[in-house]
Amino acid sequence: MANQLIRRDPQNPLARFDPFSDMEEFMHDFFAPALRLRDGGTARMRVDISETEQAYQVQADIPGVNKDDIKVSIDGNRVSISAELKDERVTRDGGGKTVRSEREYGQQYRSFVLPHEVDEAGAQARYENGVLLLDLPKKEGTGGRQLSIQ
Repeated sequence: MANQLIRRDPQNPLARFDPFSDMEEFMHDFFAPALRLRDGGTARMRVDISETEQAYQVQADIPGVNKDDIKVSIDGNRVSISAELKDERVTRDGGGKTVRSEREYGQQYRSFVLPHEVDEAGAQARYENGVLLLDLPKKEGTGGRQLSIQ
């Protein structure tokens, strides 16, 4: 009878059969929309802000958005950026259907306050390769004043 036993081969794919191997990815995909809502809706617009003596430079990642759908507003030292990513899915002839869609569509909004007021007249904006570049010069005379003690 010992000659009739089949040895277990760990390299054999059937020996490593695991019906739950894709469960983690399935659970992540299933709960991702609920987690996004809990965290405040759509994905946040990522922003880098640097400062020189004269101005602020802002780089905001907004991939896949048409430059006409981006709005930037400046109010004193508050800068607000909004962008709308439109759902422009192409329907193919023959009645194809979407099997999986991970791209997000809708409104993105980001607002932040800078330490100094911005000169709106000199502000410039460019949109290149999915990155919004803002040059925001500081307004003259907003450094405050020091009071003399009497």
